[in-house]
Amino acid sequence: MAKEIVMYLRTSPCPFVTTAKRVLNEHALDYREVFIDKDADARQRVLDWTGFLSVPTIIVAEPGDILPPETPAPLAKGASPRGIDRGIMITEPSFQELETWLHKHGFIPADALTSA
Repeated sequence: MAKEIVMYLRTSPCPFVTTAKRVLNEHALDYREVFIDKDADARQRVLDWTGFLSVPTIIVAEPGDILPPETPAPLAKGASPRGIDRGIMITEPSFQELETWLHKHGFIPADALTSA
């Protein structure tokens, strides 16, 4: 399956978004941005997926799509989505969590993991 990275985020600064962009840029990975503060449907989607307006919420999607091709693994009710690998989705990951998730999905090879 061809796939691409889609990052749901806000236009206002966020340290988790900064970290995610750093990882993606350091690995020269293309990604698309969907701003939840400019798109009501995207805002509701993130709320439904995470229980919060958590950004970045990063998914693997088919090229040109902004939805994951499968349902993300569920979260326990009221649980924080922060750093949880939900299969096709990860939310508010650390540098290492995002690199590991990207490797799992074939975006970066094992020898490129920096674990910074």
